[in-house]
Amino acid sequence: MAYTTINKSTDHFDIRTYSASGAGSISDVSFQPDFLWFKNRASVGDHGLMDAIRTVNKILHSNDANAEATSGASNDFTAFTSNGFTYGTSSQLDTSTGTPCTWLWKANGTGSTNTNGSQNSTVSANTAAGFSIVKYTGTGANVTIGHGLGVAPKMIHIKGLGNANNWLTGGTNISSNWSSSLHLNTTAGIDTYNYWQNYAPNANVFYMTSDGALNQSGIDYIAYCFSDVQGYSKFGSYTGNGNADGPFIYTGFKPSFVLRKYATGGTAAGEGWELLDGTRSPFNVADKRLRADTTSAESTGANYYVDFLSNGFKIRTADNATNNSGATYIYMAIAAAPLVGSNNVPANAR
Repeated sequence: MAYTTINKSTDHFDIRTYSASGAGSISDVSFQPDFLWFKNRASVGDHGLMDAIRTVNKILHSNDANAEATSGASNDFTAFTSNGFTYGTSSQLDTSTGTPCTWLWKANGTGSTNTNGSQNSTVSANTAAGFSIVKYTGTGANVTIGHGLGVAPKMIHIKGLGNANNWLTGGTNISSNWSSSLHLNTTAGIDTYNYWQNYAPNANVFYMTSDGALNQSGIDYIAYCFSDVQGYSKFGSYTGNGNADGPFIYTGFKPSFVLRKYATGGTAAGEGWELLDGTRSPFNVADKRLRADTTSAESTGANYYVDFLSNGFKIRTADNATNNSGATYIYMAIAAAPLVGSNNVPANAR
């Protein structure tokens, strides 16, 4: 049975593509975004990740290891608003060079101090939707950091704001005791270095060693933390079968957003992070892909085929990036609509 506590996914996560020339605004979102991820679909250019704790003009790129950059005051995104955002005249945002896509998450504004860890953090948490933004300063020694979710995160993406270390991604779908990791800005497979003290996070904190990827002394870091919410979000893995009739991955909802990555096994080493969504591909078979780890424009074709179904997603390609025989892939998925709302009679899982 598939119940959910969230009847309307777009109260917590939404996607916008837009067509306009020059500066403008999006004002039809049902919440004030606290985390915004964007990419111009048609042109080569960086991904941009901004959040309410760091402010809208502080940008990180998922496709590189660069330190945080400050955007031009009138060129890039200029404000988070109560129902969307405003944007400037950057070539990456101007639709004369393509259609920008933005993925939007609700947290809880600019955040507040969290003292659950051995090192204090600033946390903006949306516990209902299993998402928090965490900012902290590295100590260079083993520490714990409070994340504010009230349940154990299933996936965390971390980036140093003042250093050039790779992004670090930990997840229960990567390693149950967090003894392995991935890097959001690279195509590399499993990294077995001990970043997380070989402890999975608990309901209050996540664990860190002294490595510069997540805890260099004096460096500020941002962490995006996600937990499962039944019927709304899912973090898991699947094994490829090397066939165009690929595996079906049950999530308990129709996905609107899937981020997936080859992890280990098979012969698919060197495959990157794929961003798929039901806004850019509103009909099955969905065939439009962006890569979180590159500046490449959007790709379209049979190598990216996937069906977004009422209770999960179905792989429709044998491409190595998605479905190499015997390979393990990890994913995060967020709902377009739950299979069953909390006030309705639940349906049987497929």
